[in-house]
Amino acid sequence: MFAVQFDRFGPPEVLSVGPFAEPHAGRGEVRVRVRAAGVSPVDVALRAGRSPSAERVALPHIPGVDAAGVVDEVGPDVTGVAIGDEVFGAVDVARLGGASAEFAVLAFWAAKPASMSWEEAGAGATSIETATRALDLLDVGEGTTLLIDGAAGGVGSVAVQLAIARGARVIGTGSPENQAFIAQLGAIPTTYGRGLPERVRRLREVDLVLDVAGAGSLPELIAITGTAASVVTIAEFTGPRLGVRLSLGDLGGDPNGRHGLAVAAALLEEGRFRLPLQEVFPMAQAARAHAFAARGPRQGKIVLAVP
Repeated sequence: MFAVQFDRFGPPEVLSVGPFAEPHAGRGEVRVRVRAAGVSPVDVALRAGRSPSAERVALPHIPGVDAAGVVDEVGPDVTGVAIGDEVFGAVDVARLGGASAEFAVLAFWAAKPASMSWEEAGAGATSIETATRALDLLDVGEGTTLLIDGAAGGVGSVAVQLAIARGARVIGTGSPENQAFIAQLGAIPTTYGRGLPERVRRLREVDLVLDVAGAGSLPELIAITGTAASVVTIAEFTGPRLGVRLSLGDLGGDPNGRHGLAVAAALLEEGRFRLPLQEVFPMAQAARAHAFAARGPRQGKIVLAVP
């Protein structure tokens, strides 16, 4: 099969597209012929050798964890899906990649809605499940006001919409360039940085905070609600030292612990959810996509598409 790959860590130019051994579906997995695959900040950091997980990567390596495609192989103990079905999902994150290729093996997935483009479907499985897990941990629901620090990126833009669908009011932080984008998602936008607690208090009282940005702002975020128990971070590993819960669940684990994809798919069909796409590149231009992903500001997802 063809695959995006790198045999050494470095800048986007280390990426190439060439032959690679085909993977096959194992127990509880399906293989898809990929139509689109996401490019996330995690993929960029791993390729550059900046990720703590880099030491676990066997080279050459195929980047990417999110993918959508047509099922062409079903592993043992898999029910409810058949060859020819259109699905979107993600690889087992323990493998640290494998989605940016002609074929990818998915550890979790959901049926792709007919109204969802391949590019949207390929972009967001881990973002959806990550956001869902964090919103569950915070118990975001009807009538709550949630502040999302980092609302414009891949996870933040998803979390805004899923929280609103639960009946929450959302304030989202972002750069000045992202204020209009955050408002389009349905959140009240404000800028991040110095003076954030004062700016937020002028908007409304906040019950809960989700830190997606990992920008070192946890003390300010705690000050907004007055208690670390009301704050969850998915990006700041020092959070527990301050009493903030850190959400890093294993997306490759128990499928009963994952329910975000089906919910997001249903909301999309109702017109209440979308996966914002910032840029789509042909898979052959993976190096360009990685270079683009390393620049800001982020406004949704970056995707590699197979013609």
